[in-house]
Amino acid sequence: MSTAKKDYKKITTKSLIDMKAQGEKISMLTAYDYTMAKIVDSAGIDVILVGDSASNVMAGHETTLPITLDQMIYHASSVVRGANRALVVVDLPFGSYQSDPKEALRSAIRIMKESGGHAVKLEGGKEIKDSIKKILNAGIPVMGHLGLTPQSIYKFGTYTVRAKEEQEALKLIEDAKLLEKLGCFSLVLEKIPAKLAQQIAESISIPVIGIGAGSGVDGQVLVIHDMLGMNNEFSPRFLRRYMNLYEGMTSAISQYVEDVKSKDFPNEKEQY
Repeated sequence: MSTAKKDYKKITTKSLIDMKAQGEKISMLTAYDYTMAKIVDSAGIDVILVGDSASNVMAGHETTLPITLDQMIYHASSVVRGANRALVVVDLPFGSYQSDPKEALRSAIRIMKESGGHAVKLEGGKEIKDSIKKILNAGIPVMGHLGLTPQSIYKFGTYTVRAKEEQEALKLIEDAKLLEKLGCFSLVLEKIPAKLAQQIAESISIPVIGIGAGSGVDGQVLVIHDMLGMNNEFSPRFLRRYMNLYEGMTSAISQYVEDVKSKDFPNEKEQY
């Protein structure tokens, strides 16, 4: 019997590997607070990513760079309290793991102990292998992230599609195989050509989650504010909006303002 029909009461890193083996696609969305996490979890999502994208959608920063480890722990602990079924993966923020494997381990331990998260995610390949090894050796599950890595945006200078050139594509393949060899349980590929993403997904045994990486991977991830249409300023090709909450919420709030101003709210039934 295919595990596509299996009712997972609790998603673990092993569940994701089993899903890939059985051909079941993995669903993943971001969340940054208790209420949203509870909604996303109850809807049946497999993985909740507490992304450093909180720097953008929650704090209004232009990039993911400013968010701190303390802030990530705050968001992650809120999400963990709202999630019962989903696997909760937490981004290690910029500056908390790149330069020193010992610092990387300390950062990952703080995430796990103080937030209750189930795994951490790091951006990069060969250049951060020592940090990944250190974290894995401590028994902390690691999800990799290759392709467009937003924490390196000033190095790239653009959010355009990565690995279109042969040299970068070959490095990406090598890094993906390295992450698998090191012991990462999964890998995110962001904004790379669909054929390359499929090639990587078929060449490694761990699940590959795509964002702007086509349909040939093992699962998909989107930022919750984007897919619900709360953010109307971001419209990349890979984004499918499942609602237009920006319009709906603006309309509702405008109506509330009008009702208060006109003394229509509260009416006699809405008071004690």
